[in-house]
Amino acid sequence: MSAKPAALLLSAWLCISLSACLQPAHADIAEILPRIKSSIAGVGTLHPLRNPRIKLLGTGFVVADGQHVVTNAHVAPLLMEEEKGESIAVFLRGPEGIIVRKAEKVASDAEHDLLLLKIEGEAVPALKLGNSELAREGQLYYFTGFPIGAVLGLYPATHRAGLAAIAPIFSPPPGTRNLTAKLIKRADNPFLMFQLDATAYPGNSGSPLYDGNTGAVVGVINSVFVKGAKENVLRDPSGITYAIPAKYIQALLENAGLLTAITRGSATTETGAVSTPAVRGKR
Repeated sequence: MSAKPAALLLSAWLCISLSACLQPAHADIAEILPRIKSSIAGVGTLHPLRNPRIKLLGTGFVVADGQHVVTNAHVAPLLMEEEKGESIAVFLRGPEGIIVRKAEKVASDAEHDLLLLKIEGEAVPALKLGNSELAREGQLYYFTGFPIGAVLGLYPATHRAGLAAIAPIFSPPPGTRNLTAKLIKRADNPFLMFQLDATAYPGNSGSPLYDGNTGAVVGVINSVFVKGAKENVLRDPSGITYAIPAKYIQALLENAGLLTAITRGSATTETGAVSTPAVRGKR
């Protein structure tokens, strides 16, 4: 072999080798999942006079300083028997079983279906928030939570979800009587949500939607599209799920004074009876 072809082959080999070395390192979902699961929390109520005492209503995840949990606003019950000692609670799975932490509402964003809770006790490992503005249709993400939680127990399950569309969401009321100034305003300026080609189940409300390489949260599961009546969510799932972009979580944390800095354009921000997800579709 002449020196020139040999030099060309060596040059090509070096280019391939350097290209491989310069590729960004990616973690496997199986590698980061234990870390993700340690930050996943069940959200519900604790009632000292009820049997069982705990009631799982949805999912949440630990953020910021490790003493705050984000979930959907619709997960929290509207009414509680506070006079009998019932309180909002967060359930974590530890090495020796379920850990129950009492919680209180700190801030909420009803328009974007978000709720921030503060939990008692020591800090828990927190998830970082990603930049949801960088999300692109066709990308693959994951969400972890408690589908059909009361039946399957407090064992977080992980599902894969492709980002099918980034589109405005507006559910028209059943009649003109239900029209309000707020609904009319939302119809004129609907916010963008992530439409996913994945199936979420009752109990998945509040599950974090995250990057499988970095674990950065880009959204929070909040609803599913239902074909027909609500009862069909289990019998005949549509395979269409919606998530609230993480930028609204960032705003909620900022308003609560929990975000000290946001790295614009980067992957993450610097911050240290079962309910059914809200449903969309014909009844």
